[in-house]
Amino acid sequence: MRAFLLGVLFLLAAPLGAQQRAFHVVDYDLTLDLPESGKTIEGVAVLTVRRLARADTLVLDLLDLTVQKVSVGGGAVAFRQGEGHVYVPLGGALGGAPGDTLRVTIAYRGVPNDGLIIGTDSAGRWMAFGDNWPNRGRHWIPSIDHPSDKSTVTWTVRAPSSERVVANGALLEETPLPNPRDPDGSAGRNVPRTLTRWRESRPIPVYLMVIAAAPLARYDLGPTACGFAENGGCVPQSVYVAPEQRAMLPSGFARAGDIVSFFAQRVGPFGYEKLAHLQSSTRFGGMENASAIFYADGMFRRGNVGTSIIAHETAHQWFGDMVTEGEWSHAWLSEGFATYLAAVYMGHAFGDTAFTGAMRRSRTMLLRSDVVASRPVIDTAQTDLMKLLNENSYDKGGWVLHMLQGLVGDSAFYGGLRDYIAAHRHGNAMTDDLRTAVEARAKQPLGWFFDQWLRRPGFASLTTSWHYDAAASRVVLDVEQGARFGYYRVPLTVEVTDAAGAAHRVTVDIAATAATRVELPLALRAAPRAVTIDPDVQLLAELKSR
Repeated sequence: MRAFLLGVLFLLAAPLGAQQRAFHVVDYDLTLDLPESGKTIEGVAVLTVRRLARADTLVLDLLDLTVQKVSVGGGAVAFRQGEGHVYVPLGGALGGAPGDTLRVTIAYRGVPNDGLIIGTDSAGRWMAFGDNWPNRGRHWIPSIDHPSDKSTVTWTVRAPSSERVVANGALLEETPLPNPRDPDGSAGRNVPRTLTRWRESRPIPVYLMVIAAAPLARYDLGPTACGFAENGGCVPQSVYVAPEQRAMLPSGFARAGDIVSFFAQRVGPFGYEKLAHLQSSTRFGGMENASAIFYADGMFRRGNVGTSIIAHETAHQWFGDMVTEGEWSHAWLSEGFATYLAAVYMGHAFGDTAFTGAMRRSRTMLLRSDVVASRPVIDTAQTDLMKLLNENSYDKGGWVLHMLQGLVGDSAFYGGLRDYIAAHRHGNAMTDDLRTAVEARAKQPLGWFFDQWLRRPGFASLTTSWHYDAAASRVVLDVEQGARFGYYRVPLTVEVTDAAGAAHRVTVDIAATAATRVELPLALRAAPRAVTIDPDVQLLAELKSR
């Protein structure tokens, strides 16, 4: 997700209780009836549930909507609704053994206050868009609404035929429904309606389960990234926009195929049935819903959907969607990757200066950030989930990856990412899973690196000076570290311009101490013209010289 809006409802982190951890929703089969106008919806959710531990009550998250009936295995049960949950007694329905499964059906109706955003677009037309991050799916989907519980999902939506319905996965059906008849047998006066079904056959968390229902025009980008889908085929891509915006396409989406190919070549095949890009009412600049990215309406109306945000949201299809952080506090595994890989793609598409410029601007911002100075990237103490969308998760997370790549080299870095994706594909992972994958490729322990950059606030502060030792024909570099955030162990690249004007680069290890003196491994016959610290913008540090 990108460029989130301020003034939103802050949601508290709700750790899964023992009762919810006792169950896993394997599959959601969700049927929704959407209105011609207004905001009242009716739904039936059929959940295939597996018992993971002994418990006699299934606890589902649900806000706003009123449950009318619950059945287990076809038989009605006396459920209870309250405190934002639906409590479903199972008794002996599962047989009491972990691994048993059953089907739970919940019928409900009402007006969702969040999650499914129902209203009108800027042209006054009725629309509805899912917008679930972080745990707002519970406003309209009876669910275990936590990133660690990933499930397949089928959407069956009955809506006015004037609305195009788009959702996760593959389109299975678009069928006009018979028009209801009046009591006298004449043709009904209700507007025509269509039943649309989509199926996402790969497990995803609830926050990525969405529908769009709006008068959307489709622009087909065709089969893209051929050879880079999971089955070795192509990735179908399309763009859905308000009718008056269709003439602007493909615009930045002309690069959509190259973006998917670029990421797939580096980290592994694209994992979903298709990739749709939608103009929507998301409160974020972009939201990475699996196989159906939602972008903010205003960007289309201004004609400025840029390559960077398309790359950012597309990178999420691997990082965040296919491999989802197991806990909210590890959100950098989603946002940091999307931020960094988008910058890497911009360098690929527009040259190295585009990448270096982006990293330099990002570093300048991070050095001024109160959040970076006061909180770690892996912020287990933060209970306001929206506040995890900050400079730590995005830009500092991206910088950690940039420095990791510089530390271990391109081969170990991307090899580690491929192994990480392959090991946790369509599942969950935590930061130590990434560390383990890269360590195996780099053949070196990296716990110190992950701890100093992710588990404590701040950044390095280096003050450098140098002199030329004529007797040794060497440049001697002195590095002092500020103690504000503690001392950092860092590799430091130095560019030395010799007396003839030739540039030489060396990388030296700086210890996690107050002061380090190092003799550069470079023989010079005379004093150099200049010594430049971190010429390629590779270190997240406040750099001073004297």
